[in-house]
Amino acid sequence: MPTIKRIRKLNASLHRDLGYFFSALILIYCISGIALNHINDWNPDFILQHDTIRVGEKLSKKTLREQHIQQYNTLVKEEKHKLYDFPTDDQVKIYYDNASLHINFSKGIGVYEKVAKRAIFYQFNVLHRNNLKAWKWVADIFGVMLIAITLTGIFIMRGRYGIKGRGKWFILGGLLIPLIAIFIHLNS
Repeated sequence: MPTIKRIRKLNASLHRDLGYFFSALILIYCISGIALNHINDWNPDFILQHDTIRVGEKLSKKTLREQHIQQYNTLVKEEKHKLYDFPTDDQVKIYYDNASLHINFSKGIGVYEKVAKRAIFYQFNVLHRNNLKAWKWVADIFGVMLIAITLTGIFIMRGRYGIKGRGKWFILGGLLIPLIAIFIHLNS
């Protein structure tokens, strides 16, 4: 029986050490997975700023000068623009890094839109979606290690709390949730 005892000890050690090693990645995938599940409720990657401003001058494509563009840059707290163009004679669209200002002189208003990466969530989602080159191999290894963590965890407890006792009922209960979801999906 010392062999079974050693196997059980190795199983528990492997489960513990893999759990510790992959704990950060598990949390990253969980947080990002929850965020990505609600992509229709909010943008987990970007913060979108949308402001309306008033412009007093009634300029046009012919009367607009570089000094006016500089004033608009200051108005929206942008240091420098990349370029600008004229969708119509009475409109100008100014482009910045990750932002734009669209001014309609006939209406006397401008719409400033800025996009910024959402801190932490953006980086987590990049990993979760495998956007980094060669990250798919890390994700594959991680998937295999999650299988190992799960299987070693199943066999840690013994007796009435283990897989032969109430553990089997929890496993079956957990299996029912995806089976019911698949059944509902196939029949809808």
